Order: sequence, then C-alpha cells, then structure tokens
Amino acid sequence: MPTYDYRCPSNGEVIEVRHSMDEQLTTWGELCQAAERDLGDTPADAPVERLLSAASVLSSGARTETEQPACCSPEGMCGCR
Repeated sequence: MPTYDYRCPSNGEVIEVRHSMDEQLTTWGELCQAAERDLGDTPADAPVERLLSAASVLSSGARTETEQPACCSPEGMCGCR
C-alpha cells in the first residue's frame, strides 16, 4: 500500500499515512483516524490536503511543514529513489 503526506493548514502539521490509491482523506479527523493519533486541539472537520511527492519512505510520527523527509539534504535537494 502506498504512503501519502497530508498537510493540515489549520495547524501546519504534515502526517504520513498508508492507504489505498483510490482513497482520499479530506479532513483532520479522517487523517488522525488513519494515522491512529489523537485530534489534539484541531477540529475534526478541518480540511487537509494531500501533498505531491515522489515515492515516500514511511516514517513514524508527524513533522511540521518546515521539516524535510530523511532522504532530503539540508539544502532541500531530495535524494529519494
């Protein structure tokens, strides 16, 4: 199953989840359920957006929108293959 990064504009968090290619998560509640995490202070109906990315490496937890995946250099150059 592929992995996808989703960003929540309401809180700035980016979360990586696995789901089928035909599924699309649209709210923070759906994303938190798929990632098996608590909503925190963000409303369940807050919209999320799927980020465009190359093949992902599954990592644990969440990262802020300023953090880069492990395969990216500090300069922002991505070495994922």
